[in-house]
Amino acid sequence: MAAKHGSLSINSENIFPIIKKWLYSDHDIFVREMVSNGCDAITKLKKLEVMGEYSFPDDYKAQINVIVNPEEKTLKFIDTGLGMTADEVEEYITQIAFSGATEFLEKYKDKTTDDQMIGHFGLGFYSAFMVADEVHIDTLSYKEGSTAVHWTCDGGTEYDIQDGNKNTVGTEITLFLNEDSLEFSNEYRMREVLEKYCSFMPVNIYLSKANAEQEYETIEESDLRDDDVIVERIHEEAKTEEKENENGEKEIVEVSPAKDKVKINKRPVSLSDTHPLWTKHPNECDDEDYRSFYRKVFLDYKEPLFWIHLNMDYPFNLKGILYFPKINTEYDSIEGTIKLYNNQVFIADNIKEVIPEFLMLLKGVIDCPDLPLNVSRSALQNDGFVQKISEYITKKVADKLTGMCKTDRESYEKYWDDISPFIKFGCIKDQKFSEKMMDYILFKNLDDQYLTLKDCIEKNKKETDES
Repeated sequence: MAAKHGSLSINSENIFPIIKKWLYSDHDIFVREMVSNGCDAITKLKKLEVMGEYSFPDDYKAQINVIVNPEEKTLKFIDTGLGMTADEVEEYITQIAFSGATEFLEKYKDKTTDDQMIGHFGLGFYSAFMVADEVHIDTLSYKEGSTAVHWTCDGGTEYDIQDGNKNTVGTEITLFLNEDSLEFSNEYRMREVLEKYCSFMPVNIYLSKANAEQEYETIEESDLRDDDVIVERIHEEAKTEEKENENGEKEIVEVSPAKDKVKINKRPVSLSDTHPLWTKHPNECDDEDYRSFYRKVFLDYKEPLFWIHLNMDYPFNLKGILYFPKINTEYDSIEGTIKLYNNQVFIADNIKEVIPEFLMLLKGVIDCPDLPLNVSRSALQNDGFVQKISEYITKKVADKLTGMCKTDRESYEKYWDDISPFIKFGCIKDQKFSEKMMDYILFKNLDDQYLTLKDCIEKNKKETDES
């Protein structure tokens, strides 16, 4: 391929400076976009493999590597996705806001029904220029006979593209950070951002620091994997102690058997949980799974009272878990956190259009691939569909509470003091919720008995008849 110099194709609706400076409210969100693009590329390659258009090499691993380099002030995102040819780089990168995911789905719509594409590569890619003075792309397409491509842009409207030297299928994006954004070359800051946006993405994500000293770990030889790099084999002799037997005689007893261990290069640990609890069917989860997930996500070590697992495929796709936390109303601020995801990609906390106001007191996660997000995936577009999602969530909460009152009255009464703020606030704010819950609001009498309004009327009538 001959070296080429060209200009970015920018539509009047998608002016480059706006993308760079004002499209995203939080600058750290570029990390989400870079990783999402990598997830898309891997998802596409997996689809091609399923359809028989590509065969994975024996050592293939679907993963994204993020490498910080504070000395060189760079940040790399390396994926093992399908890569791009020179023509595709020009089509998907230089034509800002062209949706590669949309075109891919249109092309293969008759061959696959799974349309879980996270992002729009062209537009999301340019969020990198919020923090970088210059960006390089090195990519090699999965297509047989493809030539590697090297693309560079310094944040203006011009780019350079030529043959590259990448020898593995996938894409490597290098950000040369500007002076105001050097924090993103710090390993701990980058870990914080990745955990914020990418903790549950469907691909393993690894973070490392360039030129860091090699770390090691020692494992049992029986736990050795094919991809482990062996540094040293260690044989530990059996450990013995002199002990007195039941006859009062001293003898040598083996207290630990001989062991064969292996010192290996430390295995990388993925920052993403690719199969979070909400993606599983409720029948696959036990109580400890729910409690463990709650502690991990919300860092709250007070046990939740109970939870609702949302799992809906029609008329829209929605999954999630809502927790009713225990609240000390005398000392705690009554404020929850409901995290909104789109295809396991974090969008925001407490989106009021989706989550009814009174349920903001709860903690939980909602994942809805059908959400009509705006072009930067930062906010919802106005849509009647969003209202239906909100109504569905309200209905499921009301069904859970009324069902508990009917079938497990003892637990309902036990939880009442903690859940009553949710219910009473909900009855004030939401008429449909109020209509469902009105017969299940409890009142405590002088004998410390919990009664519904119906119970009170019947009890009063009974006492009147007896007198």
